[in-house]
Amino acid sequence: MKSLTVNASADNLAGVLEFIDAELAAAGSTMKTQFQIDLAVEEIYVNIVHFAYTPDTGDIIIQCDVYGEPPLVEIQFIDQGKPYNPLDNPEPDITLTAEDRAIGGLGVLMVKKSMDVVEYRYEDKQNIMKIKKYLT
Repeated sequence: MKSLTVNASADNLAGVLEFIDAELAAAGSTMKTQFQIDLAVEEIYVNIVHFAYTPDTGDIIIQCDVYGEPPLVEIQFIDQGKPYNPLDNPEPDITLTAEDRAIGGLGVLMVKKSMDVVEYRYEDKQNIMKIKKYLT
């Protein structure tokens, strides 16, 4: 599994996406699948940047691997910020209008709907968020 460690800063998002996109391109990902994965990566990364270490800062480890047939990409985000499982939050009611709906949750819902697997665990004082998507 290839790995990239960056400071949890919005300034590092472009480098994270370049890292992921290089792995996806090497695996022959379609542009549609790459776009879906990039959106999920951005959502998870930005949430870590804004919430994991506030008001301090820390590192995020991003690990990426492509394996199997059909090819499956697995991406893990590891941080040592505050324990937080975004998958525990109730899903937003998307039948309501934007004015009537509570703020938050749409990004995580989008990640859940666009990825084949979304998992979270807290282990060894680390948040570990994992997403997987078939490259078909």
